[in-house]
Amino acid sequence: MTVRRDFKEPARPRPDLVIGREELFTGAREQLTRGGSVLVHGPAGIGKSTILRALVTEYGETAHTVLRCSSTESESHLPFLALADLLGLVVDEVLDRLPAPQRTALESALTGRGESTLQRDGLALRLAVLSTLRVLAARGPVLIVADDLQWLDPASAELLGFAARRLGGMPVQMLCAVRTDTEPQGQQHDRYLRASPPETLAVRVNPLSRAQTAELLGRRGHTDLPRSTVRDIHRTSGGNPLFALELGRALAESPTPPSPGEPLPVPTSLRALVLNRLEMLSPQARRTLLVASAGARPTLALLHAAGRENAEAETAQAAALGLLVTERDAPGVRFAHPLVSAALYAEATAQERRAAHAALSTAASDPIERARHLALATTGTDPRVATRLGEAAAVARDRGAPSVAAGLGLLAARHTPADTVPGPDERRLQAAEDALTAGETDLARDIAREVLARAGGPADRVRAWMVVIDAAGQAMAEVDAVFPQALADAGDDPRLLALVHYQLAWRALLVEGEFDKAREEAARSAELAARAADRRAELLALAFQAQMETLMGHPDAPATIKRALKEPQDPRVACDHNGAGAARFRWLIMGDQLAEARTTISALLREVRRRGMVESEVHFLRALAEVELRAGHCGRALDLARESLRLARDTGIGEAATAMFTSLAEAAGGEVNRALTLAREAVGRAEEDGDLVYLSRALGALGHAQLVAGDAAGAVRSLRRVRELEEGLGVTDPARGRWHGDLAEALVRIGEPAEAQDFIDTTRTEALRLGRESVLAVLDRAEALVRAARGEIDAATRQLTSAQDRLAKLGYGLEEARAAFAMAGLRTHRPGPTSYDEAARLFRRCRALPWLRQVETATVTGPAQPALSTAALDALAATERQVAALVMEGATNREIAARLFISVKTVEATLTRVYRKLGIRSRVDIVRLAAGGRQG
Repeated sequence: MTVRRDFKEPARPRPDLVIGREELFTGAREQLTRGGSVLVHGPAGIGKSTILRALVTEYGETAHTVLRCSSTESESHLPFLALADLLGLVVDEVLDRLPAPQRTALESALTGRGESTLQRDGLALRLAVLSTLRVLAARGPVLIVADDLQWLDPASAELLGFAARRLGGMPVQMLCAVRTDTEPQGQQHDRYLRASPPETLAVRVNPLSRAQTAELLGRRGHTDLPRSTVRDIHRTSGGNPLFALELGRALAESPTPPSPGEPLPVPTSLRALVLNRLEMLSPQARRTLLVASAGARPTLALLHAAGRENAEAETAQAAALGLLVTERDAPGVRFAHPLVSAALYAEATAQERRAAHAALSTAASDPIERARHLALATTGTDPRVATRLGEAAAVARDRGAPSVAAGLGLLAARHTPADTVPGPDERRLQAAEDALTAGETDLARDIAREVLARAGGPADRVRAWMVVIDAAGQAMAEVDAVFPQALADAGDDPRLLALVHYQLAWRALLVEGEFDKAREEAARSAELAARAADRRAELLALAFQAQMETLMGHPDAPATIKRALKEPQDPRVACDHNGAGAARFRWLIMGDQLAEARTTISALLREVRRRGMVESEVHFLRALAEVELRAGHCGRALDLARESLRLARDTGIGEAATAMFTSLAEAAGGEVNRALTLAREAVGRAEEDGDLVYLSRALGALGHAQLVAGDAAGAVRSLRRVRELEEGLGVTDPARGRWHGDLAEALVRIGEPAEAQDFIDTTRTEALRLGRESVLAVLDRAEALVRAARGEIDAATRQLTSAQDRLAKLGYGLEEARAAFAMAGLRTHRPGPTSYDEAARLFRRCRALPWLRQVETATVTGPAQPALSTAALDALAATERQVAALVMEGATNREIAARLFISVKTVEATLTRVYRKLGIRSRVDIVRLAAGGRQG
């Protein structure tokens, strides 16, 4: 029989493209796979229908018959309409299978030609629907898809519920959606569950996060919206995807964006959702709600202070209409949805809005709120209002609310007369710098471009160029043309030149990849700033110089850090991610002083959170995660790294660097596949930005993830590129990326112990010069593997024991556990007890889940290996025996190829067959086999 579907979908959305619903889909998939039913519920516009279509796309093909109905409010009074939608296309195939009374009642209900009603034919109709589903189920699985259950006509709802409660044992599933209110604790879906098949899974669709809202808007073509605007859209929409898209469309169609302090334009399509209820309010109650919508945190006391004498009664009236949410023992006045407030404000006239703000400018107790309302109640320039706003912006800045300070600064600029000091452009630039601090780089760049377009004085122009460069972040190559213009505007002013040369230092690092040049530019900037008595610029330049010297292994690094930490200090620079505190942290962690590094970075993180310095918070979360990872606290490191990545994604700040480090954390304590994905993302972003510095770090993370995943050849390819990049950059300190041990280990795994030893020797020279004890211990661990590959098992064991002890004393828990794991691997091929217990214990203490999985694999496959003997070589073909014999002698793949007159690829393919036939995993096992034969 042909599959019947009484609906045609205009589009078939892929489940993986339904944004932010991964957990929901996982639960729904599992339920449907088990043969169960699903009820999706949530408020209007939240995406229930989209989810329903996606699930039907995925599971509809598994059903023999798919039935669907979808009702509207205007049709809900028509009896049996939903039943006709469901059964209209299949009824002719089943009528002759029904008893006569059921057939007559069903035909009458579906065609409307009779006088069938639930009151008259209730039992016959109920049994007819149940019998119809049983007939269809006998032919194959049935899927019932019902959208907008709340609008089903009562007769159809009753019949469907009667059948659903009796579907036990039949291959009939229901996939339904129903509208419920915006409150998660609301239980309206309960009555629909009672009318659903037994054990139906109820799934609530929750609002999107800000990052998910941004992704949704981007996929629908709104890719050029500033992040501050996306934030406003998310707040106004309450994370509702339909509302967010409508607000985005209204912005795209608006000729001018809203001014600072003004709400987003609310399109008529969204206003209509609440205006009918607003029209039921009395004029006085509507004015009271307008005052509440204009306030940041409205309370009944605030409304009284603003002149709304009957606030209690008027807000109660609004609550009865569902416009406000009443909360027991809570003084706040809360709108049922942010859109209600936005629509109410958008409907008001400009005069009504100004009146509301004027009332709040005297009623509000907070100086920031008073200043904001005064500005929004005032038209034209007014130096008094501008001064009040500037003072309020300073208060917000001190409170750690730079985003609020930026908005107040823009309002201050609007009300500042052109001939006053500070002037409007100076206020705008301060607002741009506040926006940078808050992570709103798009807004900061737009403000700076606006200032530059007016061709102001040199100081304002250079300051604006600095904002443009800072807003570019790691993608500094995109603003390369800015530097000559900034130098020209700076002229011979040492204060302005110091700012430009500081940015030139960053350019030398990120665009040219020249550490020496970056250090020289930073030193020049510090000198110019000192000459101009600009202590803030001098401190930033010294901190950058110290960072370069630390990474280069330069002997002046400690002295430069000391200069950067001297008094007087600028409080904001002291805790900035490019300040001296961060430089000192980098010196500590590279010098194995983990406890002091943790204390330093934890204090910095607390301070930047207090100040609202979002970019620094991203950096310091990542840095604290690095400390925890070094210490072997993999779970804690993973949590911090993921938090940093969420913040980076949300703000667009440092995404490549944060993805890179989160990859390392995932490879240590999370999921290896996730680590590979993040590392590849970081590599792609760094290559796109032309950022050689982070490209080397990203490739290091990729190589590590490949090693953990068992792809030694891939790890070698990635880490060889890191080696080339760092040699070109002038990076000599092996504590910078700590990838050297991984490369040596991977080289051993692919059969290149000679290259591994050469690399270890070269790296050890630099590590000894700089006193990098942990790096030296890791190199010893890698060298032990080289020795094992050569058959020097006793020497390898002694070296591993020493390396493990030193790593334990230094506090490098994960590296200690890796040494124990390597030791267990050696013992597998020696007489006596074999155990991975110590490695498992250490990995478990670190919560290093990917490494624990490797222990489990080794534990399973390990016992079979000691039984291997040289007699097993007799099972190999002649060429395979020759290759294996040369491996036993310690020959590399290239050496084997030369001696046997075959290609390296042929050697690799031959070794793969040897491993399979002997039941081993690597050439190291062949060497151990030879060593065991000699001992015997």
